[in-house]
Amino acid sequence: MTNHHQSTRGEPRVALVTCDRLADLDPDDRLVLAPLAARGVTAEVAVWDDPRVDWAGYDLVVLRSPWDYALRRDEFVAWAQSVPALANPVDVVRWNTDKRYLGELSAAGVPVVPTSWVAPGESWRPPADSGEYVIKPAVSAGSQDTGRYDLADPGHRELAAAHVRRLSDAGRLTMVQPYLDAVDTAGETALLFLAGPQGLAFSHAIRKGAMLDGPDLGVDGLYKPEEISARTAGGEQLAVAERVLAEVPGGSERLLYARVDLIPGPDGGPVLVELELTEPSLFLGYADGAPARLADAILTHLTHLTR
Repeated sequence: MTNHHQSTRGEPRVALVTCDRLADLDPDDRLVLAPLAARGVTAEVAVWDDPRVDWAGYDLVVLRSPWDYALRRDEFVAWAQSVPALANPVDVVRWNTDKRYLGELSAAGVPVVPTSWVAPGESWRPPADSGEYVIKPAVSAGSQDTGRYDLADPGHRELAAAHVRRLSDAGRLTMVQPYLDAVDTAGETALLFLAGPQGLAFSHAIRKGAMLDGPDLGVDGLYKPEEISARTAGGEQLAVAERVLAEVPGGSERLLYARVDLIPGPDGGPVLVELELTEPSLFLGYADGAPARLADAILTHLTHLTR
């Protein structure tokens, strides 16, 4: 890859950021290239840790699929700090790449999956009850290092304790959450929001099938394969998503995109699993007009930057 320099033709230049294992961009993200070109925007794919890229040469740098950052989060955040025009902003990236934000959102009254935390070096024993639990690191992507354990099974109890020890020995903060089994039938609902003239606006929603079927056995690749279909978001889901976005530090009006992932809680009401503000799959291929809406969102961001 050659160094990039500011265009002299007047066309805005945008970098779509990925990782070297997806050097041509995730196929879903490639759907935005033609709409951007139609709007006079030159879009180029760039790998976040490629030292040859001149990030200052772009009018906007859009995080898309840098999905190898989880084990190098400090390096990734330092890189984000060095990029002049990053979407989403670096302070949001810093906050959102550590899932301790869930505790802040819960404290603010947002319905969140109950979560306990195990710091590196802390001892942990599985809860005495016989329910199912999810164990994962606080910094992760693509369901890596994530497992589901049935504590009625003595073998699972041992595997759960070993999973926490493995993360702890690696210096990683661990999350322990009850498994909410309504996801097995209802699935997970991801609500996608994109920037518009008045701030974030709802774009579309998708359904993810339940993904966790047992203990962590590793993931072959950058992420665990997902079962995706289009979905119509309900009013209660949209209301919870708006409550979540209202708590984003610095205000959600600065964001280019946001994804709010919800599942049914014990009473059937939606609860937050994750708020994806750094590198979410946007599932552009599952909603008519979504690639064009993302291109318009990028154009809106560019307009704000040049004012």
